[in-house]
Amino acid sequence: MMNSLLEPGMFVRHPSCPDWGLGQVQSNINGKITVNFEHAGKVVIDGASVELLLEPDP
Repeated sequence: MMNSLLEPGMFVRHPSCPDWGLGQVQSNINGKITVNFEHAGKVVIDGASVELLLEPDP
């Protein structure tokens, strides 16, 4: 899974919530990924349930 490669500072989007906007990974610990999204704020995502979409550096 791509989620295991995510590191702090990388940019992602949530595939089911495009209205959240661009998110920046804050941490990725044991499959729990904390992302700060433009329009949703800080969200903790279960990496086993959601495959985040990596965005090239904006």
